[in-house]
Amino acid sequence: MFQEPRLYDSSQPKKAGWIEVICGCMFSGKTEELIRRLNRAIIAKQKVEIFKPALEKRYHETDIVSHSERSIRSTPVQFAGDILLLSGNCDVVGIDEAQFFDHAIVEICNTLANAGKRVIVAGLDMDFEGKPFGPMPSLLAVAEYVTKVQAICAQTGDPASFSYRLRNETGQVLLGERESYEARSRTAFFEGMKLRNKKDN
Repeated sequence: MFQEPRLYDSSQPKKAGWIEVICGCMFSGKTEELIRRLNRAIIAKQKVEIFKPALEKRYHETDIVSHSERSIRSTPVQFAGDILLLSGNCDVVGIDEAQFFDHAIVEICNTLANAGKRVIVAGLDMDFEGKPFGPMPSLLAVAEYVTKVQAICAQTGDPASFSYRLRNETGQVLLGERESYEARSRTAFFEGMKLRNKKDN
């Protein structure tokens, strides 16, 4: 279980912040863990601002919602730069679905952390082809704390780290739930990809 780093003592000068990244495949509990950490910061009476990409509307227009239907209020933003403008004088910044932002999100997170904020980011580390997804590799590189969570493979019951797309669509971004994706172990994922490639050829 991730243990939060020591919180700031408000009576002391504010030191540099840090970046935490929560990553994994679909249905692994990334958003659930993000919400847990943000709620703990709120209980600690810290000022918290939370953001998600505007295109992410699967469960709610504005709130961040986990697959188990836990939710927390957030602000949808079109561009990573909007996060810097809207975060104000908060102590903690939460960002969900970071893979959908462009690479500017990396510099934004660094700027926020350098300004003394705790930045908690959640996102898919790999896309449906098992390749690194968007800015996530760079975020993992600059983060002080990285948590990789796993799901359960829908085929084997083993730990799963890959998101297998069930629909025959090739665009990297395809918003969907269990009708479109399932979590798979390494073996089940690459067996599925092999079978798909045979059908396509």
